[in-house]
Amino acid sequence: MNNRYESPLSSRYASEYMLHLFSSDMRYQTWRKLWVSLAKAEKKLGLPITEEQIAQMEANIANIDYDCVSQREKEVRHDVMAHVYAFGQVAPLAAGIIHLGATSCYVTDNADLVIYRDGLRYLREELRKVIANLAEFARKYKATPTLGYTHYQPAQLVTIGKRATLWMQDFLSDLEELDFAISQIKFLGCRGTTGTEASFVDLFDGDTAKIDEMNRMICADFGFDRCFDVCGQTYPRKTDSRILNCLSSIAQSCYRMANDIRLLQHDRQVEEPFEKNQIGSSAMAYKRNPMRSERICSLARYLMADAANAPMTASTQWLERTLDDSANRRISMPEGFLCADAILRLAQNVTDGLHVNEKMVEKAVSEYLPFIATENLMMEAVKRGGNRQQLHEIIRQCSMEATARMKNGESCDLLARLAAQKDFGLTEAEMKELLKPELYTGRCAEQVEALLAKTEPLIRDVAVETAEINL
Repeated sequence: MNNRYESPLSSRYASEYMLHLFSSDMRYQTWRKLWVSLAKAEKKLGLPITEEQIAQMEANIANIDYDCVSQREKEVRHDVMAHVYAFGQVAPLAAGIIHLGATSCYVTDNADLVIYRDGLRYLREELRKVIANLAEFARKYKATPTLGYTHYQPAQLVTIGKRATLWMQDFLSDLEELDFAISQIKFLGCRGTTGTEASFVDLFDGDTAKIDEMNRMICADFGFDRCFDVCGQTYPRKTDSRILNCLSSIAQSCYRMANDIRLLQHDRQVEEPFEKNQIGSSAMAYKRNPMRSERICSLARYLMADAANAPMTASTQWLERTLDDSANRRISMPEGFLCADAILRLAQNVTDGLHVNEKMVEKAVSEYLPFIATENLMMEAVKRGGNRQQLHEIIRQCSMEATARMKNGESCDLLARLAAQKDFGLTEAEMKELLKPELYTGRCAEQVEALLAKTEPLIRDVAVETAEINL
């Protein structure tokens, strides 16, 4: 048993990809790649750096002595300088030119931007898988009538597929927001201690065109096409706010869907996957708790709360730089990504194995359909010479009586009560002819098809697979 705390996001929930992306190896190897990129650009632009120095740096990108780093950081109390020292120990030829002209945020901030961009791209594919699962589900059940609810009270009929499109539409909105967030990520580049590039003005003897070219070269090395127009020592922290807000939006959509599934599972209409040997309760062996959907809701609450960190940090950045963002960002940003990853993995698993108990759905429909159909019944009775206001009162009184009977545990007898009213003018058999559920779902199937047509180009190349969850 491990005797040290570890985040449940890493031990229980997040994917191997996301765990590796936010690992120490990924972060510090990216720092070293940034130092290599800087050295290459500086050499190309005329500074006295040799191929041998660069080659030795490149050969030791993954050769990180963490004990050396830890010991050095204890001495100097500076994480970046500890890593500069450790890199110089394994690449001694380059020790004198590593980090030349740069400030710490050159590696810390640019590495974060690389990691966040790659994390968002990964989450984009995870989100598309959820949408693809829901699209398949919506198509299958596009015309299957089900009881609609407003205020969680029985309302007019919808279809199972139409309800799924409500979830889909939220996720499609998230996809738009995610694409925008990815498109707006820019690189910090190498801008100096207060963003003035003053150190490089000295290094390049006032040739500012070389500074711009250096930043273009470094940007290109990491797949970016532009830097922020201006900055202080760091990249603008509103970028973090935009990213976490996007992740929070995904959490909101997942919560809404999972909460709906929990309600429907209570009514035994729709159920999340339940494995053969799964135990629902330690005491009540018969139970089938919606644990996956509950976990989605639980993690989503955490992520929505976590997203509040970024705007608080962005709003308190003093002038060109303050360090009160650092400790917060070390926790809030990685945990936000890992949490979003965990939520989407669960959402994939649930939507891939969502089960509809069609007989239970039909039972709920048949129980409430007589009430839902009363307006149509009234219109038919008017056609046969009835008085609309008188008919409305008959329906009101009979509905109240039938509801009271149902609240007493008895079956619905609304049609029989209406048929017994001479002035209503319809027999029970005639009314049952008007009680076909498909007559009361409006344009649901058409609406499903319309949304699927818009969605299909966005998920055409999605490789859908059953998402495994650890626990």
